[in-house]
Parts: sequence; structure tokens; C-alpha cells
Amino acid sequence: MTEFLRVHEGQLLPFIEWGSRVMMSSSLLWKLLGIIVLVIGAAMLVVWITIDVFAADYFSFLMEKYKVPKNEVQQIFLNAAHRYLAWAAVVAISLALILGFLLIKMIFAPLYQMIAITKTIARGDYTGRVQIPSRDEVGQLALAFNRMTDSLQRIEQLRKSMVLDLAHELRVPLTNMRGYLEALRDGVVPPSKQTFLSLHEETLRLTAFAEDLLQLSQADAAQLTLHPQKMDLQGLIIQTLDLFHNRFATKAISVETQFPGETEQVVADPDKLAQVLRNLLQNAWQYTPQGGSVHVSVERTPAWVKVIFGNTGNAIAKEELPFIFERFYRGEKSRSREYGGVGIGLAIVKELIKGHGGQVGAESSVAENCVWFSLPV
Repeated sequence: MTEFLRVHEGQLLPFIEWGSRVMMSSSLLWKLLGIIVLVIGAAMLVVWITIDVFAADYFSFLMEKYKVPKNEVQQIFLNAAHRYLAWAAVVAISLALILGFLLIKMIFAPLYQMIAITKTIARGDYTGRVQIPSRDEVGQLALAFNRMTDSLQRIEQLRKSMVLDLAHELRVPLTNMRGYLEALRDGVVPPSKQTFLSLHEETLRLTAFAEDLLQLSQADAAQLTLHPQKMDLQGLIIQTLDLFHNRFATKAISVETQFPGETEQVVADPDKLAQVLRNLLQNAWQYTPQGGSVHVSVERTPAWVKVIFGNTGNAIAKEELPFIFERFYRGEKSRSREYGGVGIGLAIVKELIKGHGGQVGAESSVAENCVWFSLPV
């Protein structure tokens, strides 16, 4: 074998150098086509050398065995074999290039679409989607790309809604405060306790809004600020319900609880978990109509503890359920101050529970809306 490589080194090196130049091409299509040509060429070269070395020797053996003059006949045999092999190589490479080009273009069509759609996404257009031609790896990549584009489009829509919500929530109290201050300046409204109370109320509203934003930013970094410890989950739920007793009473809302027989112990940050419970009870209080009911229950599985907050009221639309935990998302489109706030409460719940390694979710029916979270045990 060493002697074989040494003899034909001059034929092999140019072929290998050509293959290397092809592999350095910038186009993946041409790289793959170059690989096809490289493989076919290598196969033809091996066959060519095999004819020269082994077939020629065997042909000489046959000529000697049957006493046939071999010099001219052997050369004719080699020339004919080389000629037909060259034609076969040309035909094989041509067919391989044509079929390979068509097949590779068909396989790479989703990749070309991704390149084009990525350019449109960079310009802010999220409407493009890749056609999924198959279920192979390229098809799975196209499916993942479409899901990513859907997510980016939804995030962009939420961002625009967030800007509108932020502008609205800031504009209303600031406009009210400006009106009062200009009226006081111009002497239209005399200074009175009621006027200052109104100004104070608008200031508190702005402060609460800023506090919500601060809590959301802190919730994003919940994993870095958690101080988990073993605690009584049911006891914390009962304690938080007591804080909301008067609020529920003002709307004549009945509250029911359903706990398992034994006390549930979880490892969590008491302050962060208390904030989760307050936000969920605040959400239940806001969206439960006058005279409605709220149901709080705890369920246990071998690996999880699940806390469910159910309340009567208008059912949440099915298409809105996946988004109610997104920041600044509100199903209530009227931006009423009675309902919905700015959509930060459930986003804080999601981040805090995620920081504990838990999960959140929501379900809705005509009879009841349910928001739940689960913690590992």
C-alpha cells in the first residue's frame, strides 16, 4: 500500500488540493456539490489506478497463459478502459451535479426562506413565515424558526401595548395634577383640603405605579434575591386572606378554602411567596363581581404542591389565556381603573414562582376562572 501511494502521489495531490479549494467556498450549496464531485472523482481515480495496477497485471497474466502477444494488446486494453472510464466519469459527474443541485436546492429551500425572512425581521416586519415541506431536521428547524418568529411578533405587540399603557397610566394622573395646579395658580379653584386630597391621591397613584414597576424588575432577578426556608404554606394563605377580609366584605364576596388534612410544608422565600398570594388575591378581588365568590384550594401530588385561586365572573377568552401572565397584558380593553391596572401583578407572580422552580397557569370556564401556581416539594 505504501508503494501504491508513492507511485500515484502525483495523481492524488492535485485532486486533493482541488477538493480543499472547493471546501473553502462560501456557499453551502457549492460545498455540497463539491463534495459530490470529490467523492465521484475519488472513486473514479481509485478505479483508474486499479485498472492500471491490478487489471493490467491480470491481463498480462492471461496473455502469457494463452500465449497471446501482449505488448500491443495490453496497451489497447488500457487505452479502451481509460476512455470508457473517462466517459463514465463525465456522465456520472454530470448526473450527480444536476440531480444534486435540484435535490439540495429543494432541501435548502426553507433555509433560503429563513435568510429572507430574517432580513425582513431586522427591518421590523414579523409577518413572514417559512413553509414547512417535510418532517426531517430541516423541517423541524423551519418549525422552530416559525415559533420563534411568532414569539418575536407577540413580544413586539406587547411592547407596543406596554408603551400605550405606560403613556395612559402616566398621562391621566399627570393631567389631573396639572389641571389642579393650573387652577390653583390662576385662582380658579381656591386652596382647600379637598383639592389637596385630590392632588395627594394622584401622587399616590403615581407612586403605586412606580412601585409596581420596581417590584417587576425585582421579580426578574428573583433567583438572585431569594432566601428560601421551610415554611407553612397553608398558614401563610390564611394570614394573607385575613388581610383581604375587609376588601371582600365591601363587595359581599364569599371566600371558601379547601386544604388537605395535614399541613403543607414547602421550601420558599416567605416574603416573595406572600407577595404572590397578595397579587393573586388582589386579582381575584378585582375581577369578582358584587356578591360573587372566591375559592382557594391546595392540592398535593408526590412532587408538587398546587395552590388554586378560583373566582366567579366573566370567563377569560380562550385566546387570551396564554398571555395573561405577560407583563402589561390586560384582557380588559377599556383600560378601566376598576379592572386590570396595567397588567403587572400576574407577571410578577410568574417571575417569582419561576424563581422558586415552580409553574403557573390559568383555566377558564363559564362558571369560574382559575389561576394557579405549583411549587416543588
